[in-house]
Formats: sequence, C-alpha cells, structure tokens
Amino acid sequence: MAPTAGILYVTMQPQASLPSAEFHDWYDNEHGPSRLRLPFVQNGFRYRATDLDGDGGTAVEMMMPEWMAIYDVSDTAELAREPYTRLRTEGVQSQRERDVMSQIKVDRRILDLVESREVDGFSPLEAVKKKGGKEEEEAEGNVLVAVSLSLYPGKARDELDRWYGEEHISMLSKIPGWRRTRRFVTSLVQGTDEIEYLALHEYAPRNGLGGEAFKAATSTPWQQEIMTNLVREKRRRTYELYYTFGAAPRDLSALSSVHVDSFISTDGRTWTVAACPEGSASISSYVTTKDGVILPYSLEGSSEPDAPLIVLSNSILVDWGIWDGFVRTLLYSLRNWKYRILRYHTRGRSGHCGDGPITLDVLAADVIALLDALRVHQAAALIGVSLGGATALNTALKYPERVAAFVSCDTNAKSPETNEKAWKERIAVAEKEGAKRGPDGGATVVGKELAESTVNRWFATSGDGQRESVKAMVENNSLDGFKKSVAALYDYDLRAEMRACRVKGAFVVGSGDGALPGAMKQMAAEFGDGQGHGAEFAVIDGAGHLPMVERPEEFTDFVIEFLAGESGID
Repeated sequence: MAPTAGILYVTMQPQASLPSAEFHDWYDNEHGPSRLRLPFVQNGFRYRATDLDGDGGTAVEMMMPEWMAIYDVSDTAELAREPYTRLRTEGVQSQRERDVMSQIKVDRRILDLVESREVDGFSPLEAVKKKGGKEEEEAEGNVLVAVSLSLYPGKARDELDRWYGEEHISMLSKIPGWRRTRRFVTSLVQGTDEIEYLALHEYAPRNGLGGEAFKAATSTPWQQEIMTNLVREKRRRTYELYYTFGAAPRDLSALSSVHVDSFISTDGRTWTVAACPEGSASISSYVTTKDGVILPYSLEGSSEPDAPLIVLSNSILVDWGIWDGFVRTLLYSLRNWKYRILRYHTRGRSGHCGDGPITLDVLAADVIALLDALRVHQAAALIGVSLGGATALNTALKYPERVAAFVSCDTNAKSPETNEKAWKERIAVAEKEGAKRGPDGGATVVGKELAESTVNRWFATSGDGQRESVKAMVENNSLDGFKKSVAALYDYDLRAEMRACRVKGAFVVGSGDGALPGAMKQMAAEFGDGQGHGAEFAVIDGAGHLPMVERPEEFTDFVIEFLAGESGID
C-alpha cells in the first residue's frame, strides 16, 4: 500500500501543579527530539493559543487547551507501528515523561492529508533560515488558524471539497500574509468512526486576518450554505508559533529555572545539567548523520535561543575534553556568556564511524549536520585544531554561508607528502600493542605506547596535568575509528579554494609545534589572495600542538579579540 502523508496533531493543557519550565524542558529537550529522530517524522512545531481571554480559568483551558503540537509524517500508518509505538513502552519512556504527562490533559489526533496549497515561493517553516532583515524576521514567526468541521450524519464531503477547492482557499489566498492552507481528514489509523475535517491556514505574523479580504472569504453565500446545511459542528482556534523542534535537544533556557532538575535518558545518550551558581546549564546528546553515524555533542553557555554559537572541532585521537580550559576561561567572564558553545566527538572517536571513507568533506558535512539538527543557520565561529583545524578551514570553504568566522589551529593547507607513511607507522604501533577496553575483552583501542609518543610530540611543556588527561584520551580512542579517520589527513589540498575564500579567518599555532608556525604564517598571507581579504595569524608562545590545552588563557584572549573584530581583518 502506498504511504499516506499526514499529521500527528496534539493539543494539551498542563495542570497548575506542573511548573511551566519543567513542561518546556521535557517537551523541547526530550519528547520532541525523540520524535524528530524517527525517519518518517519530517518536522515538528509547538504552538501557543492566542484566542484565550485573560486567564481563562481551569474549566475554559481544559476545553480550549493553550498548547498544540503538530508533526508532519510521510506515512500515518507508521504511527501505529514500531519504532513509534515503542517510545511509550516501559524501559524506553522515561520516568520523567510519565510523571509530566500525568499532569497534562492530552488530545491526540492522526489525520491524513487531503490537499495543500501555498503562496508562490513558499519556504517550509522547518527550513533553517538566516536571521536578520525584514523578510527573514517575518520567516521566524507563523500564525496558524485551525478550523475543525464535523458533518451531519449521512452528509458526504464532496460538496465541502468542492467549496474549499473552487472558492474558499482561493479567497483566503488574497488575505495579506497568507502562506499556506492544508486540509486533513481523520485517518483510519485513528481507529474511530467520528470523522473530523481539519483545515490549517498559515499566515505571516503581520497579516490581514480580520480585514476586508478575510471578511469577504468568510461571508459568501456558498460558505453560509455549507455551514448551514452540511456542518454539524465548527471549532476554530488561533495559534502562534512557539518553538520548532530539531532532531537534537537545544533548549538551554528552560534549564535555567529553579524548577528544573538535571535529567538522563533511559538509554544514557542524553543528559542535561540544570543551571546552578557554579555554572551554566548544559545539554549532552547526539546527532545522527545521513549515513547513520552518531555524533555525541555538548551544548552550554548562554540560555538565549538565538545566542551566537561557537563550534569546537577536535584533533584526531582526542575527545571534547581538550577544550575544557578554553571553555572555562571563556565563560569565566560574564561578558562572554552571550555565546553558546558546541563541542562534539569527531567521527572516528568510536569505531562506529560509517562504512564509507572519511575525508575532510565528510567531516565538514558532519559540522553542517550538527548545525542543522540544532537549527543554527550560521555559526558565529568554527574553531578547530589539527584534524579539526583542517575541518574548520574546509567547512568555511565548502559552506561559507554557514560559518561567519573560523579559527584554524596547528594544521596544514595541504597534506605533507610524508603524512600517510607517518600515520601508518603509528597505526602499526597501536596494532602491535593490541590494547583492549570494555567488558568481555572489549574493543581494540590505541593503547599506551602510541599515546605516550603522541603527547611527547604534541606538548611543548610538562603540561601541569593536561598531558596525562590528553594521553588518556589518545589511549582510549577506538583503533578502528583512528584507522578510518586518519585517512582524511593522507591526501588533501585546500590551497586553491583558500585564495577565493572571503570568510573571516584566523590561523593560530603553538610556537613549539615544529615547522607549523612558518607554514601557517604563509597560509594566512595567501588566504583570500592576500588582496585585503587575508586572515589573522597568531603564535601562542609556550604551546605545542594543542595551544588551547597548554595555554588556554592566551588562546582565549586571542579568540575573544578576533571575534570582537579587534584583529583589523575586514
């Protein structure tokens, strides 16, 4: 049977016993993203009613719920099958979700799509849009008018369809700000004999609802005839867009409330930390790429949903802990709490890193997958080191509209001729040791010998404890993941693309990182053809391959000045 597109349409009213921050945290950071991760769920939105007078009162609110959520699905039949039905089973559904939902009156409806008409140039609401400017500001909001009709017994819907198709939608489209009208009917999946005909009319925030065109569209003789002779009951609600779900939790604002506790999901892959006097709120979860690779991430910093985002990309063989000193130093100053900070584990940290070859283009696409899942059109800065430095540069080259600025650290514009041979020799060292971690023998990891030689090569100083931390990261990296991800460094050349790039950039290097200071100075000079579009260049004294680890204060100072525009680069 061919798939039937439709929606899951849910109205809800929380009881007074449920704090609003707890309700929003659960919905935005647990419930919604778990649905968006299903392949047949195409998008998800939360709306808030605007047609409630005053406080309304509990009785009115229960009849006219304040909140509504809508999910587009490619096939409504999937809502009666696993994996969707599994989300509500014991062992998958969290205790928090059960506790929260016990305090919410929920009405859940499944409807099949009948027809859809939209304005020319219509942009889907879920599209990740650039912010700024009148048109883009308008795109951020959405007014939705939901009209539900039930017909008298024995009445067919043919006349209703004809009225919508030949008159009503055409007249609605003349209302200023009209974007789209979609019609739905109760799905067989709903399992009910009561049939509902639901129309969803979408408008820009500034619109002509209530104006002359609206009055004309809702007062024709044909409309009066339909409402008198065909429609048994009509219900009309008006909503405004409140929140757009992504496939990854990102709402730090709810976690800033005293009414919200930290949380860990039943599968252990998502956990949140509520804000406290000692630090900001944080979310740790994951994004799944198009080829099925799981990229764990951590989001922290400003609770403002549109705060500038700094993305941090790791060196090979380590995890996001290499940025601890930088993040701590950055957020020590309240003026830097305007930023959100995203860290993630690079493809190859674990052995589950996909079946295809890993290249710099694949790693750049991973950055975009993270931005898309977190609904960020443009990162304020992408900062990377070593393999992450090449990834940051390549992402700016391939996706210049998605990166406002980049900082590329301790890397090359072109792979050295000896790279492949040197890395394969290091792989052989790890293979010979054959170290394993985990239960029942576990998976093969890089091991102590290569970890020791790596930190000796990377560090210019004793490290004051950082050396041991980084060594542990290297030692416990998956060997299979290392072997696949390091191939991205074997053979690449970004020099030609660099000359045409206009993204604001900086190249930073530790003074003790071999020949890289000279090479990176040349990269900065040649970037953008050196014709007034060059890149900033900085050497961090007393640092080796990981300046953000050995000299976090100096490195952070440079980044802050660079992002503030004090570098003098246009």
